[in-house]
Amino acid sequence: MLGLLIADGNPESRLKFSQMFIDAGYNVTVTQSAADALYGILKNTAQVVLLSKEFDELPAAEFIPLLKQCNRDLTIILVADEMSLPLTRKARREGIFYHALKPCDAQDVDEIRQVVQCAFNSLQSKPCLIKVSQDDTTQTKSH
Repeated sequence: MLGLLIADGNPESRLKFSQMFIDAGYNVTVTQSAADALYGILKNTAQVVLLSKEFDELPAAEFIPLLKQCNRDLTIILVADEMSLPLTRKARREGIFYHALKPCDAQDVDEIRQVVQCAFNSLQSKPCLIKVSQDDTTQTKSH
């Protein structure tokens, strides 16, 4: 079974995301420790990682290359609100699957849900669409 690792330093975010994805039927592991995250990747228990901007005192832009060294096929979804453009570019160069802003409302949470579903679909070579609502308009992004 494919696994989702939620690597987030914020306990409220970890709880909210873990409940949402467990209820959706995903095999979820939650951690606030970089060592536990790396162990889970090395043991191949997670194929998709939901990663916060800063994790276990490491900026995501520094942690992403470590995760990718453990498993270059790892699908990383970065959830971060305030990131500088150079750090965002670095994260993209390192091979993140998607960068989402930290959810503020139900539509934002739905975007994260869609992105995780899309990430698992892409691992199984299934096409996917992500619908993102902005100012009463809907944009569709394909992966």
